[in-house]
Amino acid sequence: MKTNIVLFFLTLIFSCSSAPAQTPEMKESIAKGAAVYEDFCMSCHMPDGKGVPEAFPPLANSDYLLKKRQESIKAVKHGMSGEITVNGIKYNSAMAALGLSDNEVADVMNYILNSWGNQDDKMVTVTEVSKVERE
Repeated sequence: MKTNIVLFFLTLIFSCSSAPAQTPEMKESIAKGAAVYEDFCMSCHMPDGKGVPEAFPPLANSDYLLKKRQESIKAVKHGMSGEITVNGIKYNSAMAALGLSDNEVADVMNYILNSWGNQDDKMVTVTEVSKVERE
């Protein structure tokens, strides 16, 4: 009986303190996104997501990614140029459109939004990506 009570409280403590579990769909998307990242993004943003100082902004622990979700999706989908501020540092470079499908954009966004200190449990979907226009 005592053992059951202890196990109950340990389960309660650990379930409250751990990060929310990712769905199987999110895990699959993240795995696919890792491959897209390696093929298209790693050369500029580096294997650790820290970018290149004064050239390519970090994706690791990036306030921009988490606060500017739609702009981030748009950059991956259509490319971008002009000044942005990431973690308090200004960057003014260009990112070419990579020609990714909406599926690939969603997958790589899910990967980078859940890697290197980033955590976003709201899955980027193909439907969400398809609604992001070039303008």
